Amino acid sequence: MGTSHLAALAVGLVVAVLMIGVARRGPAQLARAMELTLGVLLLSMWPLHQWFYLSTGTGNVDNLYPLHLCDIAALLGALALFTHHRGIGEFLYFWGLAGTLQGVITPALTLDFPSPRYFMFFIIHLGVVIAALYVVLGLRQVPRASAKWKAWLGINIYAVVVGGFNALVGSNYGFLCRKPPTASLFDALGPWPWYVVVASLLSMVIFLLLDLPFVKSRRSLR
Repeated sequence: MGTSHLAALAVGLVVAVLMIGVARRGPAQLARAMELTLGVLLLSMWPLHQWFYLSTGTGNVDNLYPLHLCDIAALLGALALFTHHRGIGEFLYFWGLAGTLQGVITPALTLDFPSPRYFMFFIIHLGVVIAALYVVLGLRQVPRASAKWKAWLGINIYAVVVGGFNALVGSNYGFLCRKPPTASLFDALGPWPWYVVVASLLSMVIFLLLDLPFVKSRRSLR
């Protein structure tokens, strides 16, 4: 929580409030322009990351493929912003706030401001969180009751598929094989492989908590 970290969080908060406010009360054209801008930014992050890794000679098996949860969440964020698809928005809401938000709070980042890596890291992570809040609060897409269960099933399928890929090539996408080198929530979940199991159960608890604000509103719509 140094100055550069707090500054990134502050910018993210301002952008989120601005986008949600414009979506609810501002001109539709401006809201659409902001959606498209954020969506394009999210889609551009993986190619920019590849440029950075290749130009600095830091590319390796752990960063050459867009298989971290934040990479997939960024794709979901862009699609949700471009299409307003409710199902995609539901996955984005639960995955973005339960998973990517943890990366915002405890960033697995070793290069600080003004490194390009600093900007790319916070653009993708904060962008996902902003998009997740936007589709629910700005576009008023209330997650359906089944959405949390689908999101939990999806995140476990992700763990199985990406875990298999990790085993084949020796990578660590999703931090499924070892914890990140920087401090994170994983440090409180026990050793491998138990922290993966605990993380899955914890994600379900977080999904349930994220769903609580909408239980009453769904009942009123019946």
